Amino acid sequence: MKTIGLIGGTTWHSTIEYYRIINETVKEKLGKSHSARCILYSINFEETVVQNQGRWDVISKSFIDITKKLENAGADFLIICANTMHKIADDIENNADIPIIHIADVTAEKIIERGLSKVGLLGTSYTMEENFYKERLKEKFNIETIIPEKNERDLINKIILNELTQGKIIQSSKQRYLEIIENLIDKKAEGIILGCTEIPLLIKKDDVDIPIFDTTEIHAKAAVEYALK
Repeated sequence: MKTIGLIGGTTWHSTIEYYRIINETVKEKLGKSHSARCILYSINFEETVVQNQGRWDVISKSFIDITKKLENAGADFLIICANTMHKIADDIENNADIPIIHIADVTAEKIIERGLSKVGLLGTSYTMEENFYKERLKEKFNIETIIPEKNERDLINKIILNELTQGKIIQSSKQRYLEIIENLIDKKAEGIILGCTEIPLLIKKDDVDIPIFDTTEIHAKAAVEYALK
């Protein structure tokens, strides 16, 4: 079994889910008392990300330094436990000596398995509005991505930052997310990417009639698959 390196704390609420899913999946596959070999570096989200908002060069340097620490500690490959932080994934990969399992790539593989080519994307403003995620899906996998309207994107981002990253699960926010998803379905979205690792804390697969792609679950399980190759 390879040793998984995780950069977590972005935020710790979803990192807990990564750790749980990874170990449950190892147990399912290997049985007995098996669990994952993993090394977790959990950042201080406030200091590393919030206080450096928009300063991606500073954030990137921090993550590259963390990657080196995980390499030196014995990690065989890396996962970044957040969608938005994949904005700097190429920088990290270019400075790493171990592979990175990209969250958008493994999500795209699941979309293709379902035979879909047009999906809606929910996430932080960075993930929805910038091109690092959508263009990767289009260029590498020919998947078209549609996003909510500007006022809806602002609301999604506000709920992520003010509620989900603080561990607050509010029913009225869930209802609002479901309304936004319905609007994306009206725009012919065949599936919905929960493109922030906190969103699955609020929205579950059974809440929606079309396929939901839980990036936390997909990414964590992909890490196990790679670890057990």
